[in-house]
Amino acid sequence: MEDLRYPIGEFKHDAEITDKKLNLKIKQIEDAPKKLRNAVDGLSEEQLDTPYRPEGWTVRQVVHHLADSHMNGFIRFKWTLTEDQPTIKAYDEKRWAELSDSFEDIQVSLSLLDVLHKKWVLLLKSLSPEDLEKTFIHPDFGLVSLRKNVDLYAWHGEHHIAHITRLIIRMDWE
Repeated sequence: MEDLRYPIGEFKHDAEITDKKLNLKIKQIEDAPKKLRNAVDGLSEEQLDTPYRPEGWTVRQVVHHLADSHMNGFIRFKWTLTEDQPTIKAYDEKRWAELSDSFEDIQVSLSLLDVLHKKWVLLLKSLSPEDLEKTFIHPDFGLVSLRKNVDLYAWHGEHHIAHITRLIIRMDWE
């Protein structure tokens, strides 16, 4: 039986991310906004307001969550590149997903992701191997390298896009 919570599996960091793998991860981040747009294209308001699993977020909330999360991710990269091992600010993603903007038009977050990911990928492609080994301190997860964070955000986009695409298949919305 498919795990509706983790349709592509839980995140597992590959400690040996070669340059080739890293470039593939950056490409995943680059392609995520387009894949997300393709996934939600043509969905009705009712479909957008359908949870991807029982007690889960709606498709609409997932789209807005991706924008919220990836904005935070981008800022974490910037802090790490400009400060000495910063302690980043965690946020309560469940509570953010309950704020009023998470129930609004998804086009706002889709547009934000388009621009954010373009800027983020420009930054990622400019990083040296030394930059990628820089770390931040996450209050919940401890020391995190930028290399690991690239891996995480590549997975994160795929993870939530799979929530939507698998829901579409299960509901026979195609």
